[in-house]
Amino acid sequence: MVEEGTDHTPTDAAPRPQAEGSATGRPADGAGSPGDGSGSGGAEDAKIAAAVAAAEAAAPANGESVRIDSWIWSVRLVKTRSLGAAACKGGHVRVNGERVKPSHSVRVGDEVRVRQENRERIVVVKRLIRKRVGAPVAAQCFIDNSPPPPPREAVAPAGIRDRGAGRPTKRDRRELERLRGLRAMGGPGGPFAGPGPAGGGRGRAGGR
Repeated sequence: MVEEGTDHTPTDAAPRPQAEGSATGRPADGAGSPGDGSGSGGAEDAKIAAAVAAAEAAAPANGESVRIDSWIWSVRLVKTRSLGAAACKGGHVRVNGERVKPSHSVRVGDEVRVRQENRERIVVVKRLIRKRVGAPVAAQCFIDNSPPPPPREAVAPAGIRDRGAGRPTKRDRRELERLRGLRAMGGPGGPFAGPGPAGGGRGRAGGR
């Protein structure tokens, strides 16, 4: 029997499944959400791709060579091109173990060694460029095999005097020379050694 007052309009037997990530606002399985760090890898890849594109844009035209002084300046191994040329002339730049002139043509695969003040940079050429680029782009142009830089204490300059201290005395000069390693040139009796016991620290005029 059919009870009176009962609505017999047909209804869905089960709720319809919602599409993933549509109505609930939740991302689908495997999709990254803001702030979860899953998209950082893609951003890093995009930066590398942009750096590579910039390096390729700075490459020379087909058949053109690149001078070593220009290349080490372009990839930021030296601050200026003139310093790169001076380093080559001074014998501080080697390509595959040989000293080279500033006009030496560098090739992909060459090992370049640049001797700096307290460190030697050792790199292998990956890309040839002729224009100076930023550090992220420069890093895409070579393989860095350089040893780690020395600690700051090992490269601290010796013999620095305070501003306004005046001219150094004889004792100060001897101390400066000792710190700079000049006394080792002649040993105890060398040209940079201090006065012996007989001198008593007096000058030529007997301290007058």
